[in-house]
Amino acid sequence: MMSELKKTPLNDYYREVGAKLVDFGGWEMPVQFTSIIDEHNAVREDVGIFDVSHMGEFKVTGSEAVDFLNYALTNDVSKLKVNRAQYTTICNEDGGVIDDLLIYRLDDNTFFLVPNAGNKDTDYEWLTKIDGYDVEISDESDDYAVIAIQGPNSRAMVQKHVDEDLSEMKMFDAKQNVSLAGQEVLLSQSGYTGEDGFEIYMKPDSLEELWKLFKDDGATECGLGARDTLRLEAGLPLHGQDLSPEITPIEARIGFAVNANKDKFIGSDILKDQKANGAPRRLSAFEMTGKGIPRTDYEVFDTEGNKVGYVTSGTKSPSSGKAIGFALVDTDFYEDGKEFIVKVRKREIPAQFVKNFK
Repeated sequence: MMSELKKTPLNDYYREVGAKLVDFGGWEMPVQFTSIIDEHNAVREDVGIFDVSHMGEFKVTGSEAVDFLNYALTNDVSKLKVNRAQYTTICNEDGGVIDDLLIYRLDDNTFFLVPNAGNKDTDYEWLTKIDGYDVEISDESDDYAVIAIQGPNSRAMVQKHVDEDLSEMKMFDAKQNVSLAGQEVLLSQSGYTGEDGFEIYMKPDSLEELWKLFKDDGATECGLGARDTLRLEAGLPLHGQDLSPEITPIEARIGFAVNANKDKFIGSDILKDQKANGAPRRLSAFEMTGKGIPRTDYEVFDTEGNKVGYVTSGTKSPSSGKAIGFALVDTDFYEDGKEFIVKVRKREIPAQFVKNFK
């Protein structure tokens, strides 16, 4: 028997406005409100809002919190200043990515972790099984709802409703206990779109009021479809496709989230070796040069018919109109501009590697 999907506090509202709902990581979430292209373009050109309340929230506290997190995570938490966030990963002993997440430092010994929705329970179980540290780990996911407000005009829109000066906030800056339209929130300069923007953590009963506040300001309501096309255009990986327990952060080209200079951490033997000597595979951006849209798990071949990898993510870019994607390929095969073949169903479609999507 299938378990009932979890719902954010906006679920009734979604039904009222006719949003298209899908199962995403065990949550009933909107994939689109109007059209993915319109929502995507609104974020690139103006402002879009996303309900990301399905994401998890953990707190880690204690006198040995830094040591614990430096063992459990791949980045160096000791370098994280109060009111700053850091991108990092939880890896297994083989170096594969159990999850990628943001971690915020709220004070010297208190950290706020934001795992992916579908991995939250796995992450919590993994972290709580690590022994030998004086820390307390609490799953506070039910205590938070989250709005992501993204786009070139998002900063001005948020600024209208807070007293703090947001002009100097840069990527991964955070402000605690901010009063936003009378609601106390954690405000983070972050997002998953490649645009300027903020993620706003609040009490669940504040979500609908603040959602409608930004909507009335002119923000476009956006679903998961646009979130996916936006993040792929920006070259950002998605766990479950571009990242997985079988793919290391070095292979996924997010080696900046692995600090090889710190002491032993879970997966460090393999990750330190891959960072120093290279990984056998690499996640590589590409564009289709023939007609066809790449999709996850499509096979990738060289021009002589030898399999060299597979597509992890793919879509038609609303911004460029090109069919784009990520492929995990043999490192020795990759070369910028190199041509290869993507097997789209029974057709062999030409493609080429690119440094980034334009």
